[in-house]
Amino acid sequence: MGVSRPTVRAAINKLVDRGLLEHRQGQGTFVRQPQADQDRNPLKSLLDGHEATLTELLEVRLGLECNAAALAARRATEEDIRIIEKSLAAMRENIEKGGLAFEEDAHFHMCIAYASKNPVQIHIMKHLYDLLRYGIRENLAHLYESPANIQAVIAQHEKVLAAIRDHDTQAAFDGMLQHISFVVDFFAGRQQAWA
Repeated sequence: MGVSRPTVRAAINKLVDRGLLEHRQGQGTFVRQPQADQDRNPLKSLLDGHEATLTELLEVRLGLECNAAALAARRATEEDIRIIEKSLAAMRENIEKGGLAFEEDAHFHMCIAYASKNPVQIHIMKHLYDLLRYGIRENLAHLYESPANIQAVIAQHEKVLAAIRDHDTQAAFDGMLQHISFVVDFFAGRQQAWA
């Protein structure tokens, strides 16, 4: 077809992200069995063929997650708070071992959604989870090039957790807003540097 290997690799990775192909360690890449329509992620289906940028994903997260943090601050039980604390501890531990902790970071945000006790919020976040994981992985890969950013992200997560623990809805909202805005501003600065 006259295309380079990196182009083919990028195309295969997009098909893997969409769930059409799967990588099997040591075996290769295989076509996945089509899923029934009811099992498909409606958000993923909606975005098929439309490449969402990291900035667009962050803009959606601003609305959803600031609201989730405020609701979690209002409604979180002691058990919810323990689960969020455990998630943040796992994130710190992975980072101390030199990892990106993107799974733990995504889990932290999902725990907050569950603590919101809003079934619609939870449902939307569950369907957004694949995009959330992808976005966080990409964000952290660039953000963590600077050790100062690692500490800033951890401190932002701690601030959100503290507000939820104190049942301070405004501080939880503001903390999540500050956290996601920090990432948005970081990427806006990178794009300006590249221009």
